[in-house]
Amino acid sequence: MRKALTRLCALLFVAGLAGPAKAAPPASAPLSNETLPQPVLAALHDARLPPSALAVEVLEVGVARPRLAWREREPVNPASLMKLFTTGVALERLGPAWAWQTPIYASGTIERGVLQGNLVIVGRGDPSLTIERVWLLLRQVRARGVREVRGDIVLDSSAFAVPNGDPGDFDGERLRPYNVLPDALLLNQKALMLNFVPDVARGVANVTVEPALAGVEVDASVPLARPGRTCGDWRDALKIDVSTPHRVRFAGSFSSACGDKVWPIAFADARSYNARLIEAMWRELGGGLEGRVREGRLDEGGGTLPTLLTEFASVPLAQVVRDINKFSNNVMAQQLFYTLPLAAADAAAPGPANAEAARALIASTVRERTGCGAAELVIDNGSGLSRQSRSSAHCLAAWLQALWTSPAMPELLASLPVPGLDGTTRRPGRDWGTALGRAHLKTGSLRDVVAIAGEVLGASGKRYLIAVVIQHDNAQAGRPVLDALVQWTADDGPPGPRGCCARMATAQP
Repeated sequence: MRKALTRLCALLFVAGLAGPAKAAPPASAPLSNETLPQPVLAALHDARLPPSALAVEVLEVGVARPRLAWREREPVNPASLMKLFTTGVALERLGPAWAWQTPIYASGTIERGVLQGNLVIVGRGDPSLTIERVWLLLRQVRARGVREVRGDIVLDSSAFAVPNGDPGDFDGERLRPYNVLPDALLLNQKALMLNFVPDVARGVANVTVEPALAGVEVDASVPLARPGRTCGDWRDALKIDVSTPHRVRFAGSFSSACGDKVWPIAFADARSYNARLIEAMWRELGGGLEGRVREGRLDEGGGTLPTLLTEFASVPLAQVVRDINKFSNNVMAQQLFYTLPLAAADAAAPGPANAEAARALIASTVRERTGCGAAELVIDNGSGLSRQSRSSAHCLAAWLQALWTSPAMPELLASLPVPGLDGTTRRPGRDWGTALGRAHLKTGSLRDVVAIAGEVLGASGKRYLIAVVIQHDNAQAGRPVLDALVQWTADDGPPGPRGCCARMATAQP
C-alpha cells in the first residue's frame, strides 16, 4: 500500500512538470552585486537575470548570523516552498505517527449480511486513500458483516468548508492532477491513469484505465501513427476529448516509438468521481446495493445518529509528508492544510475546517517561532499553488533553523528530495556538484518562480540551511543559479567581509 501511494504521487508529479501559471512580481530596489559569490553572479549573467530577481539566505545550523544574505527580507512568492510551513507545523503539532481516521456508519440493522438502511462514509481529510486503500476500506466494511446495502451508500464530505471553484481556475489546466481541489473525502486524488500499449500487428495502441468508474467509458484503442513518426509530444498528438465527462475519447493517434505510456489526468467531473469509484469497487467486491451512491451527511435524517460500524486508519502522517515534499503534491498539501484546524477543533463542537482557520494556525505558529513579520509571511492554501502566497528567504531559513531542534526535524528532513537521487530533484540537466546526494532540498516552481530550500552538508562537515527564490519573467532559466548557490554552500563558501555578508543599504527592500 505504501508503494501504491508513492507511485501515484510520482505519476502525478510527472504529469505536472509543465508547471502552473505566473505569480505576481515582487517590488524591486536598486542593488549592489558586492554580496553575491562570483559563481552566482556568473550564473545570473548567463541566465540573463538581474540580481534583483534573487532572494537568498544561508545559515549555519545553530548560528544566528547568516553566512550569506541577499534581499532576504523581501516578500516573494516561494511557490511550493510553502509546503515547508504546512508540513513542519503538522509534524510539530500532530506528531509523525498521527493518522487520519475515516469513520463508517450504519443507519439500520444488519441481518445475515444485509444492512437495512444506509451505509455512511464520513471523510475527515485522509490524503492517502488510493484505489488500493479504498479497496481495503470496503473490505473492512465487508469484514464487519455487510454484504448488501438495502439503502444508499452516503458520502459525507462536510468536514471541510472548501470554497466553490473549478479545478481550472488557477491556470485553465483543469485536467492537470496538480489542480485537483481538496475534499474531506478525497479518493485516489480524483485521478485516472490512462495506459497506452502499442499493438503493431493490429495497428492500434490498446487503452486501459485505472481505476474503473461506474458509468464511465474510455476508448478501448487509438490508431497508431504512420511508421517513422517519433514519439515527440505524444499527449498533444492524441487530442483527448472530455467534453462529455463520462466518456473519454481520442481524436488523434499514438506513435509506436513511444512504447508503453501512462497519462495521469484529473477526472473532468470531479464532483461525481467519489460516487462512481465507490459504486464500481463495491460491486467489484461482490457487494449488493439496492439504492445508489450519493453525496450526503451523517446527520441528514435528524433524530438518532447512525451506529459507528468501523474506522479506517490512514498511513502515518510522516509518510504523507514524505509524499507531499518529495513529489511536491499540491492536493495532498491542501488536505493537510484543512486537516490542521480540524484536528485542533474542540471535539464537542468541531465544525467544518476552513481556509481562514488553517491560515491563522500556520501563520501564528511560524511567526511565534521565527519572529517573521506579517508582510514576510502570507499563507494562502498551504501548497504554494497560489499567486497570493508570500514569504521572505529569511522567514524560510529561520523556520528551518527553529525546527532543527524540534523532534519533528528528522521526519521533515527525510521528506525532502535528495539532490540528483529522488523526488523533484531528479529533473534532468541539474548540476549539483559536491552537493549530489549530500543535501535535503525542497523545490518550488511556477512559470515565473524557481526556488529551493532545505539543508546542505558542507565539505567541512558543517550543516547549512538555505532558502533561495528567483522571481522573474525568465525565472525558468534560473535553475543553474540555484545549483550554483547550493554548490557554494556545499563547498563551505566563505562569508563576506563582516563575518557574514556585507549588505549594502541599497539591498534592503
